[in-house]
Amino acid sequence: MDDIVLKAMAKWPNVPACTGWLGLDARGQWWMRDDRTQALGSFTSGLAGCKGSLLTHDKLIAFIGRNYLCEEDGAYAGQWYFQNGPQRVYVELEATPWIWRIQPDFTVLAHSSQSCKPQRCVIDEHGAVYLETDLGFGLVHTQDMLQASDALERGLWVAHEMLRHDLPRRFGYVRSPARTQLTQSA
Repeated sequence: MDDIVLKAMAKWPNVPACTGWLGLDARGQWWMRDDRTQALGSFTSGLAGCKGSLLTHDKLIAFIGRNYLCEEDGAYAGQWYFQNGPQRVYVELEATPWIWRIQPDFTVLAHSSQSCKPQRCVIDEHGAVYLETDLGFGLVHTQDMLQASDALERGLWVAHEMLRHDLPRRFGYVRSPARTQLTQSA
């Protein structure tokens, strides 16, 4: 976590968290979702305009990546968030908390540019490929399916089949903190 974030948290310890304002899509892109966008529907609804505005500012994207964390315990366990100074901004996930990019030498990079080591490969009923790594669980980017196929054929990864709807529970992540927190508060 950035030092400036730690200082802001110490200075303003009781800033309320927010949900629904930030999304991570299945291609590892960040989306800002204002009130109008949220009113159109959920991040994963597929409706026009529901994702929001694509973030393109490289320094902002890097800042989010450095301060992207997961709630480990308690009522919010498995919910991913961006620590924006003193405020937690819970992230809506289109797919998984991490999106992996497979390099030509089969090394794996996260959407945040962090390197990681694969520990398990999972294929769902739709043929999507996921990796459990030392950083966590994530989806292999669609543009890297050729490298993933090569890794499987070479025996670098051994695929385990799982149903897509079982993945969040099995790997401990929440796709929609906004929906989950709303349900918990009701």
